[in-house]
Amino acid sequence: MTGREILVVEDDEAIATGLSLNLRLAGHQTTVVGDGVAALETIGSRELDLVLLDINLPRKNGLDVLAAVREADNLVPVIVLSARDGEYDKVAALRLGADDYVTKPFALAELLARIDAVLRRSNTPAQVEAEAIAVEVGDVVRFADVVIDHTRRTVTRAGAPVKLTHLEFELLWYFVGHPQQVIARQKLLNLVWGQSVGSPRTVDNFVGQLRKRLEPDPEHPRHFVTVRGSGYRFDP
Repeated sequence: MTGREILVVEDDEAIATGLSLNLRLAGHQTTVVGDGVAALETIGSRELDLVLLDINLPRKNGLDVLAAVREADNLVPVIVLSARDGEYDKVAALRLGADDYVTKPFALAELLARIDAVLRRSNTPAQVEAEAIAVEVGDVVRFADVVIDHTRRTVTRAGAPVKLTHLEFELLWYFVGHPQQVIARQKLLNLVWGQSVGSPRTVDNFVGQLRKRLEPDPEHPRHFVTVRGSGYRFDP
């Protein structure tokens, strides 16, 4: 993969140096900052391909940084790193728009593989290769009051723009291409996230975000339907 611009946000100097060195050996360009305020300044002033973001940071923690980045409509891919393995932190990071969550201590090879997976997804939008999508690329897809323009990667609801992260759009596009099919969570992880490992809870959180943004009543979804014990079904 062609070298990309990656920001490493990590206050542990040894970890930051090691990550930066290995990313450079893999052909990427890196910048390292050690606190949340510096992270926001760098993200706001640079064109970045990926952010590795630790949660436990001085001055402003990683979740607050992530929230501020997404509130500014910046959809740069973010992988959250954390020494905390609690479900709350994972759920919070994913709901805020993280593209992945890696718990410390991590195997370097696994982290590099996850980085490559996120970079591939952001470099080749909506190319789900495992199955042919049922909607032709370039089509404008409509359901209810929602309009999805695949070429422009835009979504509107009742004429108002809806901001989705990269992975939220990928998941939505997969759903609309496979209407009224029951799709298992693990299958969605394989096809949309591009990995065979991960928690079904990740899929649940992303579906929850789509419901929040696109359903008339997210608590009683009409379009993104849970099929208990099996997965999800998209009903246009």
